Amino acid sequence: MEVEVKGDLEYAIRQLKKKLQIDGIKRELKRREAYEKPSIKKRRKSAEALRKLRKYNRIKNRM
Repeated sequence: MEVEVKGDLEYAIRQLKKKLQIDGIKRELKRREAYEKPSIKKRRKSAEALRKLRKYNRIKNRM
């Protein structure tokens, strides 16, 4: 991950945080902080799949 700094360091930090959030890295790090039971892991994965499907359908319906 690269952020080019052309003057304002605060702006570069905000851009980096934004890129990390978009890529889901912050969420992944938070998720890995503690042990996750297999049943909860399965429930989370199915919820993520459902969320992605709904997002795909929203985008598809706009076209």
